[in-house]
Amino acid sequence: MVSIDKFAVNTLPRSNIQEDIIRQARPESHPELVVVIPAFNEARFIGSVVLQANQFTSQVIVVDDGSTDNTAGIARTAGANVICHECNQGKGAALNTGFQAARQFEPQVLVCLDGDGQHHVEDIELLIEPIKNQGADIVVGSRYLASVQFVPRSRVWGHRIFNLLTKYTSGVESSDSQSGFRAFSPRAIHALNFCSKDFSVESEMQFLAQAHNLRVIEVCVTIEYPDPPKRSVLLHGMWVLNGILRLVGQHRPLLYFGVSGLVILSTGLLMGIRVVEIFSRTSQLAIGSALLGVLLSIIGIIMISTGITIHSIHALLSNLLNQLRRV
Repeated sequence: MVSIDKFAVNTLPRSNIQEDIIRQARPESHPELVVVIPAFNEARFIGSVVLQANQFTSQVIVVDDGSTDNTAGIARTAGANVICHECNQGKGAALNTGFQAARQFEPQVLVCLDGDGQHHVEDIELLIEPIKNQGADIVVGSRYLASVQFVPRSRVWGHRIFNLLTKYTSGVESSDSQSGFRAFSPRAIHALNFCSKDFSVESEMQFLAQAHNLRVIEVCVTIEYPDPPKRSVLLHGMWVLNGILRLVGQHRPLLYFGVSGLVILSTGLLMGIRVVEIFSRTSQLAIGSALLGVLLSIIGIIMISTGITIHSIHALLSNLLNQLRRV
């Protein structure tokens, strides 16, 4: 479970990479703001993104997630502290690395943005204001709060579907659940550790916000698409959908197993009623339908029982970890 992984990670000693980052730190050892930029093959834009981010903070951390171009070298030349993954591990893994390194500076605000030039870096000021003055823990930069949008239609419909799925499964509403432009308070910085390795990590943030009772606020930001997508929009959407379903199983086991089990059990019972009706009318037993109805009923009962059991274990472990944190 996510909370177990978080506790384990936070008790590990600092890695050599983290120590290198601390030694590279500029004289301001505890900057108010740290910017984390996950990047994969972003040599074209990463330099300008880092230079713009340097106007707001002395600490910009770029996590080069196994790029095959010169992303790391350009980011380092532009003034960023660079952590390199030997191979591509996914955006969620890159954010975990960035968060872990940023915690060493104990910032008041952490801002994450993408390295592909889509975000207007000057909007950082909009994101950090609710954390400083409104008690927000997570601030989402939403591209859909503006009346005029410059988002391709295929992305808009995909985002709407993911927004609804994430809202009703996580219990936290967002108009842009896939936004990579976000700010985090100290409480969120230390609470969040991501199990998602891919692009479903933004959706996972809403599940974790609910689990840790973090306050989420949205602000309007501008986004551009200077290049065509590097990967198929449909394939990207399938990755995110698969990640959301996995998150439901992890964080809402009663919903994930219980609803599915109830549907399967109801189907089995309806088939059983149909078998009884046929037998009472014709005195013949529909053996195939009867066996299938029994099988579906058993599977449904097992799934419902599994959901209840995992839900109880999840609640027990969550309470235990909360007690350990208070010690």
